[in-house]
Amino acid sequence: MSLPAERDRDIALVVDDSPETLSFMTDALEESGISVLVARDARTALTLLGRIIPDVILLDAVMPGLNGFETCRRLKQDHRLSQIPVIFMTGLSGTEDVVKGLRAGGVDYLTKPIAPDELLARVGVHIANARITQSARDALDATGRSVIAVAGDGRVVWSTPRAAALLGRAPDNSRDSLQGGDIVLDAALRSWMATCTERPLSAVPPRRFDVALGVTVELSYLGRHGLGELLFRVSDGSAASPTEQLQTRLHLTAREAEVLNWLAQGKSNRDIGAILSLSPRTVNKHLEQIYVKLQVENRTAAAVLAIRTVDGA
Repeated sequence: MSLPAERDRDIALVVDDSPETLSFMTDALEESGISVLVARDARTALTLLGRIIPDVILLDAVMPGLNGFETCRRLKQDHRLSQIPVIFMTGLSGTEDVVKGLRAGGVDYLTKPIAPDELLARVGVHIANARITQSARDALDATGRSVIAVAGDGRVVWSTPRAAALLGRAPDNSRDSLQGGDIVLDAALRSWMATCTERPLSAVPPRRFDVALGVTVELSYLGRHGLGELLFRVSDGSAASPTEQLQTRLHLTAREAEVLNWLAQGKSNRDIGAILSLSPRTVNKHLEQIYVKLQVENRTAAAVLAIRTVDGA
């Protein structure tokens, strides 16, 4: 059972085997208005996280038994907990230790002894950033977009319900469907995703993959998220392509549909010209005709109409 989504105070989970550190952290955080949960070891913390989902986790890197690095890796594999910011705290200050913590999934690294002002500032920033990220995902869900975020190891970190359904996982509820859950990508798909970062965004065309018998999806690379996640748009590969849908439903020429499709994906006139081997001036001419046919006044309105047309909104 998790806490209600709406609550008056943020919650921090502090995991450390030192009573002195737990006491110091609890006092500093509670004085700033943050509720504090404490655990003396990783096993206790993981049990606690099975019942309560905090807003931030402060995790000692060096503890008896299961250390902080391995604990963080386990947290990031749990779709309920993967988006909670984890801040490491430790006396280890070497570069290799900082890198190890970040690679394990931590968002920050505090070196002991910890200054209260620095602690509160970093906690506040990471809680705010996590909230903004969740709001963006909720917005994608509300508009019916089919998007997945993939980590560097090919693991799906989160997905919207439409993307989950297309990839073969029916979401149980709205919150879980915004997580990676049990979506597993095959080797061919992961391999292609890894190559997307090797070329400019405009040079990565959509790719179709068979994800099950008779089920084909098309993936379009949207770029790299600030947390290092790769974002992809998922569409039904067995249906008409987005360009074909735009051409048919909006009564456009084939070239106008291509231009509008790339416009809806956030491309500039220069990028569209490079993709379609057109001059920016020619792209602008096509856009003028598109605006007239769609009875819209600008590129934003045209892009919104294109997205709704393709997504069936």
